[in-house]
Amino acid sequence: MRWRSRERSTNVEDRRGMRPKAAMGGGIGILGLVLLFILSGGDLGKMFGLMQQQQRQGQAQQQQPVNEPLTQQEKDWGEMVSVVLKDTEVVWGNLLPQLPGHLATQYREPKLVLFKEATQSGCGFASAQTGPFYCPADQNVYIDLGFFTQMQEQLKAPGDFAQAYVVAHEVGHHVQNLLGLTELVHSKNGRVPKEEYNQLSVRLELQADYLAGVWANHAERNWSILEEGDIEEAITAAQAIGDDRLQKQAQGYVVPENFTHGTSKQRMRWFYEGLKTGDASQLMQLFDMPYSQL
Repeated sequence: MRWRSRERSTNVEDRRGMRPKAAMGGGIGILGLVLLFILSGGDLGKMFGLMQQQQRQGQAQQQQPVNEPLTQQEKDWGEMVSVVLKDTEVVWGNLLPQLPGHLATQYREPKLVLFKEATQSGCGFASAQTGPFYCPADQNVYIDLGFFTQMQEQLKAPGDFAQAYVVAHEVGHHVQNLLGLTELVHSKNGRVPKEEYNQLSVRLELQADYLAGVWANHAERNWSILEEGDIEEAITAAQAIGDDRLQKQAQGYVVPENFTHGTSKQRMRWFYEGLKTGDASQLMQLFDMPYSQL
């Protein structure tokens, strides 16, 4: 992906030189995260609760500096995600006001918080094993860039465009929040059967994949960012984090009614659909079509 020497976002908060006192211990890693996800029944709220429970003893609110210089790889990652964030700001700043009907709105730029090991967020204490996430409470995207190493080594999804897809997916959740879709889905929790709520969660995640594809389409139009192999990198990343693949890896079998993010095939499909069409006006199709057709 062509990102070097391009304009960066000013909405990046780099906390990689700071740690909460509670972060000084080790983490459970991505496979441990998958197990927590399964133990919580696929409920992201419960998963965060379990993780916070693990971190509660000795947890401190204040951050403290750590004398640990960034490696060149870490510096490059920071620059790359800042460029990707800038691209999302331009793309969604142009597209959101043009959405049809009541969906049209002005884009409010989120902040991207980079951290290492752990940090405080508006959604509670977050550690590296949480993985990248969007917090609706403070409208920030959080990412420990060490996740990129996990993508390469554990998920077998290397490459800078795969990493850009991760950032664009989380920004897609911010777009959903601005449109009121996040609250619409979360308000159903406890009011509809669990399987139905999980299906709504899947629709929300696949829509974020679609929005990441829409971003990639317009970024390519505007700045010719794609190089050979980039699309394959992003599709591999989408495939690697499908519910079916992660469940199979963690427990040896698949429970479709517990899916909350979509299968590998679905995630690849909707990212590619957004990439192919670049049509943000069609984002509601993921809530309009029958679940069996996703």
